Amino acid sequence: MRGEIQSKNGTLRLGTRGSALALAQTRQVAACLREAHPGLVVDEEVIRTRGDEIIDMALHEVGGKGVFVKELEDHLLDGRIDAAVHSLKDLPRDFPKGLVLGAVPVREEPWDVLVSQDGQSIRGLPPGSVIGTSSLRRKALLKRYRSDLKVVDIRGNVDTRLRKVSEGEVDGVILAAAGLNRLGIGERVVERLATEIMLPAVGQGALGIEIRAKDLRTAALLVPLNHIPTRQAITAERRVMAYLEGGCQVPVAAFAEIQGTRLRLKGLVVSLDGVRLVVAEEEGLPEEALLMGEKLARHLIELGADKILEDIRNV
Repeated sequence: MRGEIQSKNGTLRLGTRGSALALAQTRQVAACLREAHPGLVVDEEVIRTRGDEIIDMALHEVGGKGVFVKELEDHLLDGRIDAAVHSLKDLPRDFPKGLVLGAVPVREEPWDVLVSQDGQSIRGLPPGSVIGTSSLRRKALLKRYRSDLKVVDIRGNVDTRLRKVSEGEVDGVILAAAGLNRLGIGERVVERLATEIMLPAVGQGALGIEIRAKDLRTAALLVPLNHIPTRQAITAERRVMAYLEGGCQVPVAAFAEIQGTRLRLKGLVVSLDGVRLVVAEEEGLPEEALLMGEKLARHLIELGADKILEDIRNV
């Protein structure tokens, strides 16, 4: 029965996807746990997800964010693992009953980056250059900034995408800086894209550690890993997404950061062709992150975001 399988004494079982990036992220979390709790044994269990199985379709056609997390959540609910390590941007807005976000470690770089074959910047790419990405947000914002580029779907792990650049299948790819940094290949970055060109995805650069709601032992073990400023920032971002009912299937972006004693939040919604764009910003206390996210979402709706999203969903 769900939740009946208990951890061995002194052991914590972390569930992870099997990609090089997912393993690097999980091993980073495991190292932090061992440092915080000397003597704790941390085991890693690799779980294959539907998103890993289907790589010949665009992400939004497969089913969006949930395809990378459901199998991990099933293992968590069944008690086969104690915690699941996710890229936070892969987590849908709602958690299954009985599961919660146990910790959010300090955020890596949140930016989108360009890796190009000839070292060309996004502005310097010749017209007609082929750029690969699986993200509707990235596609739409690229079309808005450089409508003369050809944007194509590209799936697979980071190594696969980089290989397609090296072999000339595409002229460049847009990736998350955090992933390249965690893999130790940040030197492949040609350009970090300014937020004016490409606002990051909700939660990009952050990790989310999911646990059972009633598992007090695991919750206590994760306390040293929880980075409050990062958690406040992603709380604001995820509230924007939730209020707009956004996800991988719609191009919504939001990014928050704490500067001094203030939390600054920016969000946008863009049409699939990049032609229509609404942008809004809010500023407030970090403790009011949830309220700020909702306030920003309402502002976006007032500017016409609901009409853009309605048109996208009717396509």
